[in-house]
Amino acid sequence: MCSQTTLTGDHIVDIYRKRWNVEPFHKSLKQNASLEKSPTRTVRTQTNHLFAAFCGYIKLELLKISTHLNHFAFKSHLYLRVLQVAFATLHQAQPVRLAA
Repeated sequence: MCSQTTLTGDHIVDIYRKRWNVEPFHKSLKQNASLEKSPTRTVRTQTNHLFAAFCGYIKLELLKISTHLNHFAFKSHLYLRVLQVAFATLHQAQPVRLAA
């Protein structure tokens, strides 16, 4: 949909292709950088949370470049690795036996 009737179809597709880049940014910022999970109430804490979320997003972008994984794939990979380490640690732990 476009309100400008004088544009060609190719020009409209070009505009929306540029606009679409904002959507993955917002989605990743909300879901991977925890922007939407802000329990803040004051302007100062809201500003701090917003800044921290942007810093997290930038770090994810740097990781995306170095690992060649998108934000969601990297988060899944990291989560899987954490679970593997946790289960390995549990497996190594020996139960304490009480003497009767």
